[in-house]
Amino acid sequence: MDIKSIMKSLVTSPSHGDTHQSADVLVIGGGAAGLSAALRLADSHRIHLITKGNLTESCTLYAQGGIAAVLDRDDSIESHVQDTLVAGAGLSNPDIVDFTVRHGKENIHWLIDQGIKFTRNEAGTNTDAYHLTREGGHSHRRVIHATDATGRAVETSLATLAKQHKNIKIFENHIAVDLITQEKVQIAKNQAANKESLCNRCLGAYVLDRNKAHVKVFHAKFVILANGGASKVYLYTTNPDTATGDGIAMAWRAGCRVANMEFNQFHPTCLYHPEAKSFLITEALRGEGAKLLLPNGRRFMHKFDKRAELAPRDVVAHAIDHEMKRIGADNVLLDISHKPLDFIQRHFPTVYRRCLEFGFDISKQPIPVVPAAHYTCGGVVTNKHGQTDIAGLYAIGEVAFTGLHGANRMASNSILECLVFAQSASKHIKQHADIPMPVTLPEWDESRVTDSDEEVVVTHNWDELRRFMWDYVGIVRTNKRLQRAKSRINLLKQEITDYYGNFRITNDLIELRNLVDTACLMVESAIQRKESRGLHYTLDYPETLEKKANTVLTPENYKENSDVAILVDVII
Repeated sequence: MDIKSIMKSLVTSPSHGDTHQSADVLVIGGGAAGLSAALRLADSHRIHLITKGNLTESCTLYAQGGIAAVLDRDDSIESHVQDTLVAGAGLSNPDIVDFTVRHGKENIHWLIDQGIKFTRNEAGTNTDAYHLTREGGHSHRRVIHATDATGRAVETSLATLAKQHKNIKIFENHIAVDLITQEKVQIAKNQAANKESLCNRCLGAYVLDRNKAHVKVFHAKFVILANGGASKVYLYTTNPDTATGDGIAMAWRAGCRVANMEFNQFHPTCLYHPEAKSFLITEALRGEGAKLLLPNGRRFMHKFDKRAELAPRDVVAHAIDHEMKRIGADNVLLDISHKPLDFIQRHFPTVYRRCLEFGFDISKQPIPVVPAAHYTCGGVVTNKHGQTDIAGLYAIGEVAFTGLHGANRMASNSILECLVFAQSASKHIKQHADIPMPVTLPEWDESRVTDSDEEVVVTHNWDELRRFMWDYVGIVRTNKRLQRAKSRINLLKQEITDYYGNFRITNDLIELRNLVDTACLMVESAIQRKESRGLHYTLDYPETLEKKANTVLTPENYKENSDVAILVDVII
């Protein structure tokens, strides 16, 4: 049975009312990836875009540094590609890296056309050129930025355009519960699926309206997952509260492969202050000469890498973690006070103002910093069009594993990836838009559940998960720590499954369920990797193997308490 036949078999009179929503494309997530895809598709498609909170509350909003692209005449595609491959520690897909880098410049110009105002060179220099900074892992200045609040500039500008577009309907304070697929519909209708003839397809999603505590059915020809990573699985993170692995967990439950989940990036420099929740200090400070110091004022990065403060993030984070544990320190220091005040205020106004709020004048004193979970390098396996293993389902941005980042993401390649794959996914959707709309999808069934009188269980499980993930699956790992984490995750999964089956869902329960599923994938992947590479460092296997392999997990081969990861030595 082909795709069109499947879709036609579902077409009847559409449902009406608030319970059912129908559009050509459902975009789940409102960061750079989701907004870019929505805007690129909106002239020819009806778009529904859902976000868990306010539209602008995404990881993109908090991105300070910038976007890497080859814009300078002294730079080159080959150099950017090589830097990315080196940072990826041998696991980046060279074809995907080349594809991403080559589409960088045109996507920067697309942003400029949308009204994003990037920082230009200072007066007296080439005023027609944009100011480019350099960050860890880059051999050239190639990071275009809007002072030190690039993400905010991108997010707010694209969000404004999306709100104004007549073909984009935005649903704020909505959280996706699960994807609706052809196989799930057949199971709900008690129809036996003939897998040899069935072309499974994503038909939409169940979505909880957080304000009304009501689950809606969203119908769509195409669904785009753009809802970010899973760094909220850790106790300390630079990410907002929305980064709970929702897209990865939903895609996994629907039948998609995930890859390289053991590689979670820890940003080296998060402001260390009890009231400074999730405030990271942009890597661009080190790009402009900031030095990392021990509490006694001595530098230490030169002992770990010849690039010192400009080494890739995994090297810097590991070095800081090592030194903190060696001397028993709560933090290290980041010092840019040797730069003139006007330079600091001009290049880093956000960091300067925010640090002042907590009593630190960075023009006169160093900043106390610690590493914090920052970016999920693994994710849902896709091709260069953003396609997943399920027809009609796309994944772009941090939720996806494209092959770009490998074992470590190079600084400022993240928004670049969002833009490039939003462009390629939207092009692919436009080329395959002539399929019918599914409309007869089953309602969300709450006939056998009740309201919970034990919400404290969710809170306790949430705290327990994040604490033991930080302790056992952090920057430095061991077999014993990973096995402890796995045992605790299995207990939590059983509790949450029982809870999920008996009580009405809430936002916290949905997020906890997704975090536990994602944490399980992280731990299983880490257990399988018998080496240290990139962001995965284990004391039991400190060497890097000559053989290079991605860690791929497949749902159909998944069995509880058994090896589920397959090390794939071919590039995906």
